[in-house]
Amino acid sequence: QVQLVESGGGLVQAGGSLRLSCAASGRTFSNYAMGWFRQAPGKEREFVASISFSGGSTVYQDSVKGRFTISRDNAKNTMYLQMNSLKPEDTAVYYCNQRKYYKGTYSRTNDDDYWGQGTQVTVSS
Repeated sequence: QVQLVESGGGLVQAGGSLRLSCAASGRTFSNYAMGWFRQAPGKEREFVASISFSGGSTVYQDSVKGRFTISRDNAKNTMYLQMNSLKPEDTAVYYCNQRKYYKGTYSRTNDDDYWGQGTQVTVSS
C-alpha cells in the first residue's frame, strides 16, 4: 500500500525559507508524477506544484513561481519543496500527492490520488 509521509514544516518569519520532504513507499516511486497541494484555514485545498515521473518537467501555481522549487530524488523515493521568500499568505497545511497512474505534470487532483497526512507551515509577519 502506498504511504506518503511529509516532514519539514514549521514556523518561520516572513522572508524565510523551509524545505519540505515527502518520503514515499509501497510502489515504484520513479514511475509516477508527484505534487504538492496546500490548504489554508477556511479555504479549499489548492495546487502548489507538480513534477513529472523523471523530474524533467515541473509546473507551479503563479503565486509561488520564482520562490518555490519542486524536485525529486528517485533513488531516495523522496520529493522536496524548497520554499524561499515565504509570505504570511503561504501559511497552510501542505500535502504531498501522488498520481495513481499518471506520469506527467498536473494541477488538479483525481479522486484516486494518494495523499500524505500533511505538514503545517506557518509564516509570521
